[in-house]
Amino acid sequence: MAAVVAQSSHIFGLRKGVTNNLCFLDDQTIVFPSGNNCVRYNIDQKWQKFIPGTEKSQGMQALALSANRRYLAVSERGEPPTVTVYDLTHEQGRKRKVLTAGDLPVGEFLCMAFSPDSKYLICQSGGPKWTLVFWLWEKQKVMTTISSSEGDPVNQVSFNPQDNTQVCVSGVGLLRLYHYGEGALKRTNAAKVEGIALLCHAWVSGARVVAGTDTGRLLMIESGELRWELDAGIRPVPPLETGASGPIDTKAERNAATTTTGPSVTAILPYSKGFMCSAGPGTVCVFENTEEKDSYRKTGEILIPPDPCSNEPSRAQQQEVATLSLSPGEETLALSTQQGQLYAISLISAEISRGEQAHFEFLSSSFHSKPITGLSICIRKPLVATCSLDRSVRVWNYDTNVLELYKEFQEEALSVSLHPSGLFLLVGFTDKLRMMNLLIDDIRTFKEFTVRGCRECVFSHGGHLFAAINGNVIHIYSVTTFDNILTLKGHNGKVQAVAWSADDGRLVSCGADGAVYEWNVFSGKRESESVLKSCVYTGVAVSSDARTIFAAGTSLKEIQDCQASVCARVLREVPGDDVTYTALAVSRSGKVIFTGTSSGTLRVIKYPLPLQKDWIEYQAHCGPVTKVLVTFDDQLLLTASGDGSLLVWRIVDKEGRGLRDKEVHYTEEILVTKTDLEEKNQNMQELKTRVEELQMEKEYQLRLCDISYNDKIKELSETFIREIESLKTENQCSNSQKLLLEYAKSAELQQQKQAMEEEYERRLGAAEQSGARALEELTLSFQAKLHDKTQQLGQCQDEARQQRREFEEDKRQTEEDADQEIQGLRLRYEKRLYGEKETNLTLRGETGIMKKQLGSLQRELEERCGDIERLKKEATRLHGVIRSLEKDILGLKKVIAERVETIRDKEKVIGEQTKKNQELEKLKYSQNYTLEELKKNIAPRDHAIAGMKEQIQEMEAELEHFHQKNTQLELRVDDLKLKLRATGQERNMEMQRVKQSEATVRRFKVDLHRCAALLQEPKQLKAAVQEMYGCYVRPSDGVEIAGVDADIQREHVRQQDHLEKTVGSLKTQLAKDSELQRQKNVKLMRENVSLIQEINKLRQELRTARAQIHDHHIRTAVAARNKPNRRSPDEHRAVAGTSPDAEITRRPSIT
Repeated sequence: MAAVVAQSSHIFGLRKGVTNNLCFLDDQTIVFPSGNNCVRYNIDQKWQKFIPGTEKSQGMQALALSANRRYLAVSERGEPPTVTVYDLTHEQGRKRKVLTAGDLPVGEFLCMAFSPDSKYLICQSGGPKWTLVFWLWEKQKVMTTISSSEGDPVNQVSFNPQDNTQVCVSGVGLLRLYHYGEGALKRTNAAKVEGIALLCHAWVSGARVVAGTDTGRLLMIESGELRWELDAGIRPVPPLETGASGPIDTKAERNAATTTTGPSVTAILPYSKGFMCSAGPGTVCVFENTEEKDSYRKTGEILIPPDPCSNEPSRAQQQEVATLSLSPGEETLALSTQQGQLYAISLISAEISRGEQAHFEFLSSSFHSKPITGLSICIRKPLVATCSLDRSVRVWNYDTNVLELYKEFQEEALSVSLHPSGLFLLVGFTDKLRMMNLLIDDIRTFKEFTVRGCRECVFSHGGHLFAAINGNVIHIYSVTTFDNILTLKGHNGKVQAVAWSADDGRLVSCGADGAVYEWNVFSGKRESESVLKSCVYTGVAVSSDARTIFAAGTSLKEIQDCQASVCARVLREVPGDDVTYTALAVSRSGKVIFTGTSSGTLRVIKYPLPLQKDWIEYQAHCGPVTKVLVTFDDQLLLTASGDGSLLVWRIVDKEGRGLRDKEVHYTEEILVTKTDLEEKNQNMQELKTRVEELQMEKEYQLRLCDISYNDKIKELSETFIREIESLKTENQCSNSQKLLLEYAKSAELQQQKQAMEEEYERRLGAAEQSGARALEELTLSFQAKLHDKTQQLGQCQDEARQQRREFEEDKRQTEEDADQEIQGLRLRYEKRLYGEKETNLTLRGETGIMKKQLGSLQRELEERCGDIERLKKEATRLHGVIRSLEKDILGLKKVIAERVETIRDKEKVIGEQTKKNQELEKLKYSQNYTLEELKKNIAPRDHAIAGMKEQIQEMEAELEHFHQKNTQLELRVDDLKLKLRATGQERNMEMQRVKQSEATVRRFKVDLHRCAALLQEPKQLKAAVQEMYGCYVRPSDGVEIAGVDADIQREHVRQQDHLEKTVGSLKTQLAKDSELQRQKNVKLMRENVSLIQEINKLRQELRTARAQIHDHHIRTAVAARNKPNRRSPDEHRAVAGTSPDAEITRRPSIT
């Protein structure tokens, strides 16, 4: 097998047509199908982990997640159809069981559901039998089967969340309840819903089911009886004639109740407060339980927002909801659409809590909704550009896995090529080839070329030339002058692909006529050729030395130039093995070739090409691989497919290392137009002047406020002084009695103080002893845990080695089985491919005629769009001024509030000072009286006071001694903790040094092995040994390290202690700063929410203005038609020429 392997790293895209294609594993992780994989995606950390599909799979049909969120069931088409159950507690999603229907005539499983205890799995097969299969899946045992429909389609099955033996089945004209008992499924109840197409249902309690119809109605069914109906548009339905809880009895009454059609309810999701459901394109409604029995009310509405990057922003709002999913904590709601997009919203947002209308946001980024037709990378930036039949061009960053730029056009994009600098983009449309600038926030056209239907365009490696294909002709243009310097003709059929040599001196092309030509770019002559009319080539690549050409088609061929003639010969050929090679790429190192196949798989083939079927095959996409590219540093592989997904692979060897260790440095330059830059500078200057004016105005207002506040303070202080004097005279007479009471209280407090000191000393001793015991117990417990974890780690390593051996054996067996199956599939898919190609040719001719008719309309629409853009910019500028003024008003209001609070605080301080003065006067009088009494008794008490002072000094000395011991113990504990942390850090550093040493030894062995191969070449051997000496030997290796003096070590320890204490204080300061920054961010988020609401209002006003302008032009055109006799023919032509809207109304609409 090949020494190089590819590991799935990240994928952009969502697989459409899969039932329940979005599930939450936890509050941060979701599962969704993409390509031929199930992807686990962490919303916060942005990482992805892959669960690949089975090799014989023909595509996924449905997903089901168990109630405990541990198991994932994946239904796949095939011969026979299978259901695979994965254990998600394993990091890679370990395959647990593979279930088949046995001898039952089942073609596919359309929907599935786990029981509440995750013990049973129920699956619904397709027509015409519509068999319901009930599994005890852990034992791979089919418990029972039953036909759930007599021919009407079934859309969903589910278990009762409180009973694992009750099952609900809904579809067109049916909603049936089954009970499992005595080894069989028995129908218990069936609601009377004939003639009603039920698209989905959900259990809202143990006995109630809510079902949604294609006419936009919600049906509440309890125990098989229809209780009530509700319009998803929330127009209340009149009470039923038979009573509030009775079903609709007659068919006429049901037809009358459903005559009001509405948007389809395609998904229903229950939660703790009620349920959520889709209410038409781009809308999700939230219903909550009310205090009344069986009653729900609408509390919120969440919409998919318009797409500002689309030429029709409202088209995003017309997406039908496919699946709704709620996080376990009910904090995040996510949905998938039938156009392959993922959206999410936080349910704790301000709009939803207030019951206002909220909007979803992209879960990660927007994806392609149709097949990807072009893929290109650049050299100086980690960017990859894609184009698709959904009329969009997207620029992704494969380093950060984000969507950098995105724009939709009016025509389908057939090909794309990035300039090596990453600043320009070449896109081939059905009518023209356009050169575009990649700006900071836009993709803007600046040059057009008259190349129609360009299905392949490629920049040269130097970026000074590019090649464009037009049918069977290749045009070469200069990027600097935009001149067509060469036109290469020679192919009899359509050219499928071209590739430049490393020096840009040669161009290699392949076509559907079975020809591979090598052209000289300087002379325009054909240097070599290889023609096999029986082969249809789809891709071509050139080796780094330009001596070998690789062509892909029904097989992979290695073509080498003949030195004696123009004819090139095929050296080796790798058969496709029942599939067609649709794309290929060669690594820069030349060690490996990557090919994409028509079945959506990726093959890694080593070079030189093997004589036998020796390759590694990966499950990548569910459609044909259209493009394969390798980055210029040989680190990543990019594949695009007809399913609209873009997959990023990491290229490593068997030991997990990259092919190249050289670090790549990318540039960060961007393009900005002069007008945009000048407008931003002007706005900045205006804002600066505005800020200066506001600062001056605020300073003046503050000075006026200070003057007025100082005057008020003076007046208040004078009044308070007068009141203090009056209070002093009133209170002098009543202070004597209060002083006696205070003296008695002071004596009691002295006794309490002594008792409390003794109690605190006793508690302090007990706390020290308990702390020491707790420290010893924690040390012993953590040592025991560390020993247990070490043993567990060893067991896990043994299990991993055993699982790896089992995986290698399973892989070998599956490869042998796949060879036979792929041979049979090859012929069938080739016939289908030829038929679809002929259909596409006829459709292309018809679309060309339609595009010509649309040309004139598009030019007029572009002029109108320019006017609208200017109005938008003016509105944006005015809104910026309004926002700045509103911020100034809020700031001034805050200043006024702060001043009022300051005045109140000062008034409180003055009141407190007045009370303190009164208390001091009382204390003065009592002290004078006490002093006179003590002077009389001072002589007999001097001896007693001296003895008590000595006793107090002794007690204070003992207390100080205890405090010193406690402080020393605390410092010692802190020192031990710091030393323990430092010891751990040193241990980690030593482990890192050991790993680095082992890696150096491995690299040295590899380099030594390479040198051993050069024993017959002394010069090369000498150069290799010198290179190894320069790489592994350092001048400092021979110098002996002198011993470290003891004084230096002590100084190092002291410095280390000081730095650790400093780090602790800095961490505390960092926590405080982080809290302040978080508060600022919350404030900014609230301001952004208000700004977004204002922008939405302005957009509504702009749409109203557009409608008024359109109505005005229509009225003008009608008035011109109603007066044919009052004007001459020349005047009629003038009016028609000045009214483009009138001309638009006379032309037929084209969809």
